[in-house]
Amino acid sequence: MHTVVVGTSGVAASDVLAVARGGARVELSQEAVAALAAAREIVDALAAKPEPVYGVSTGFGALATRHISQELRAQLQRNIVRSHAAGMGPRVEREVVRALMFLRLKTVCSGHTGVRPEVAQTMADVLNAGITPVVHEYGSLGCSGDLAPLSHCALALMGEGDAEGPDGVVRPAGELLAEHGIAPVELREKEGLALLNGTDGMLGMLIMALADLDTLYKSADITAALSLEALLGTDKVLAPELHAIRPHPGQGASAANMLAVLKDSQLTGHHQDDAPRVQDAYSVRCAPQVAGAGRDTMAHARVVAERELASAVDNPVVLPDGRVESNGNFHGAPVAYVLDFLAIAAADLASIAERRTDRLLDKNRSHGLPPFLADDAGVDSGLMIAQYTQAALVSEMKRLAVPASADSIPSSAMQEDHVSMGWSAARKLRNAVDNLTRVVAIELYAATRGVELREGLAPAPATQAVIEAVRKAGVQGPGPDRFLAPDLAAADTFVREGRLVAAVEAITGPLQ
Repeated sequence: MHTVVVGTSGVAASDVLAVARGGARVELSQEAVAALAAAREIVDALAAKPEPVYGVSTGFGALATRHISQELRAQLQRNIVRSHAAGMGPRVEREVVRALMFLRLKTVCSGHTGVRPEVAQTMADVLNAGITPVVHEYGSLGCSGDLAPLSHCALALMGEGDAEGPDGVVRPAGELLAEHGIAPVELREKEGLALLNGTDGMLGMLIMALADLDTLYKSADITAALSLEALLGTDKVLAPELHAIRPHPGQGASAANMLAVLKDSQLTGHHQDDAPRVQDAYSVRCAPQVAGAGRDTMAHARVVAERELASAVDNPVVLPDGRVESNGNFHGAPVAYVLDFLAIAAADLASIAERRTDRLLDKNRSHGLPPFLADDAGVDSGLMIAQYTQAALVSEMKRLAVPASADSIPSSAMQEDHVSMGWSAARKLRNAVDNLTRVVAIELYAATRGVELREGLAPAPATQAVIEAVRKAGVQGPGPDRFLAPDLAAADTFVREGRLVAAVEAITGPLQ
């Protein structure tokens, strides 16, 4: 099994995906263990002094003014975890929780949190055992960390609360720890706070969304090319010299992808109208500009994610010179903004894909295709309601594109009076990514049928490879009306699993 070694300088996005989705094992480097021990010595020395230090010998948030005596500090750390584990609503997905835990471990191993090495090792042991704490949808405002989600994870480290075992069954966390020979942690000064105070949930969801969107943007370039072909559009607008004079990198990449898909097609540039088209509709002609803008938004989001992956987000933090200082690095604004940006870009990509689908189905705009791509229009409805489904998905995505990060709601008796809502931005982005997959799948379904209905003209080799692969995947071609939902589900799986991109790349080589 693949192993990810966590050091003091952060991790890569590929490490997060390996642990969250691939079940990779986690190990602590010797460097990390040494840094953990050194930082803990600083915390222990401060804990022994009579002067109050936030997070070490005081309460938290609006209660930070109270000095906590030594005999109550272990109880204080237990209490913050128990009281903050206040999430409600549906369970969060297993991959999100694993990403959350791994990223918190990443920060702990930086040596800036003051957590003991044995606590960090327990975090790794729980991940390696396949134990996933039950985390709920609601409870984070994206500031002072993803507090409730992280608290539910910390609670499991203490042997309390519920968790899902490697068999998928939810049981008391203490039972699962015992079965795997893991001793519950006894939290000491600062450790409870250090386990809760990070942007790990929203960052984990950002990294997974970027991975999914990377495949989806390539998929959308492919379906746009298929639609162009089915509509007998022109590929001249994809010429590199046209995109070089507006040099947005994403735009050039999308145009290049579409051009690669359409290479050697006999369908492009043909017109069956009495008055030949001078140019195609915006949804066809401007596909690279819209998809490209989304790609460039993703590039910015990756920069933010990489910076966060190299960060140690906690409050207070242990500095190399021995100071323990309060700070505001837990504020989720940088991550929240790009999560919202991505939801906006995804909604627009879905919107333009839906417009192409609608054009394929409208006999007045499809340039010779049958109404709704039906076998016997009137007797058959064809893909009429598939487009309704796509339109409903797009409308939902437009609602999901409303920024969460533009909102703030005060908490903790006005001590935490401005928050990022980054967790909410991440949760809605996950929904948006799911819906975008379905929208692209419906365009794929319509466009492949449209291409097949163009008899007498050969599609591009890459297009033909897609049609053959998607038919083998259980997505049926043209014909009389049938139960459509299974076809759409199969198309969704085909896109979601990356098989659409794989089918094309087998002909074209790697897409951009």
